[in-house]
Amino acid sequence: MARLKVHIDRLIENIETISAFMKNHDKEWSLVVKVLGTDKAVLTKLMQDPAILGTHSIAVSQWKSLRMVKDLNPSLKTMYIKPPSPKNVSYIVKYADISLNTTLSTIKALSDEAVRQNKTHQIIVMIEMGELREGIKREGLIPFYKSIFKLPNIQVVGIGTNLGCMYGIQPTYDKLIQLVLYEQLIEAKFKRGMELVSGASSITMPILEKGKVPKGINHFRIGEAAFLGTSPLDNKPILGLNTGAFTFEATIVELYKKENQPDGVITDAAVGSTAEDESAEEGSSYKAILDFGVLDVDAEHLIPEEQNMKFFGNSSDLTVYDLGDNPANYKAGDTIRFKLKYMAVAKLMYSRFIEKVIIEKS
Repeated sequence: MARLKVHIDRLIENIETISAFMKNHDKEWSLVVKVLGTDKAVLTKLMQDPAILGTHSIAVSQWKSLRMVKDLNPSLKTMYIKPPSPKNVSYIVKYADISLNTTLSTIKALSDEAVRQNKTHQIIVMIEMGELREGIKREGLIPFYKSIFKLPNIQVVGIGTNLGCMYGIQPTYDKLIQLVLYEQLIEAKFKRGMELVSGASSITMPILEKGKVPKGINHFRIGEAAFLGTSPLDNKPILGLNTGAFTFEATIVELYKKENQPDGVITDAAVGSTAEDESAEEGSSYKAILDFGVLDVDAEHLIPEEQNMKFFGNSSDLTVYDLGDNPANYKAGDTIRFKLKYMAVAKLMYSRFIEKVIIEKS
């Protein structure tokens, strides 16, 4: 059975390293745990470890994960990091201390719900700065803040933006200093300071390491660096973080020498994909069929540790790799190991059919 190994000690070590790095640069950071889904075993190990106290908060993007984090450790501050659906405001107010928002009607709904629950809900307003994902238009900033400052049981604690997640817009100094200037504009207009200026993530960490993040940016939302040890800015390791916190192992369920070209009329019935290799030669090679498919993870996000194998194709629940002449003499029943990109970890953690194995001491 295909399985994902989760090395908890390596994750905790990464969290401790990032906390020390952020403290040294006078920054707060939230650990974004959406990659873990609702895996209670893994979340329990992290949420109840003392290392987690070095974070500002735990950030999630699904309310069920939010509830689980609060249940596991009620003392932790929680942050909901995508614009809430109006249908879920009762859960957001109940389980999130802070939420990221962009829509006035939703914030009003949060206000009404916070009154009903007799709670004060904190919000950060996200603004659009080129990534074309969530965020209000910058020219509407002042009237937007003016409206929400008046709402009962809502405490506006910050301003933020998203860079790098959809188009990969680089968080340059110029981009980040604009966010700081918008915070200063609000402070001057309304005589209210913002506790959090949240414009940074894993993609910004190499820039912070070089001392090129404006002082006013004081909050980071970090996921990939903590879980994979890399920054999406260049996909390279950073801060000496451990890059082996997750290992994926699959089993060869069949291994035969087969043709390199399909035989028959090709239709649109395929549910998987095949390698786009127009130079594929005639003849045959050893094809290893592994016990996972596109329902579990996309092969493009997997990196085989065996250099002599390459992706050949997949379907819903099986994946085929070309072993060439099979120089390593693999056979059915053998294990193939993979290194993982961020989206591979996410899909595998969310897959119900992949066994998760927690390794406490590596």
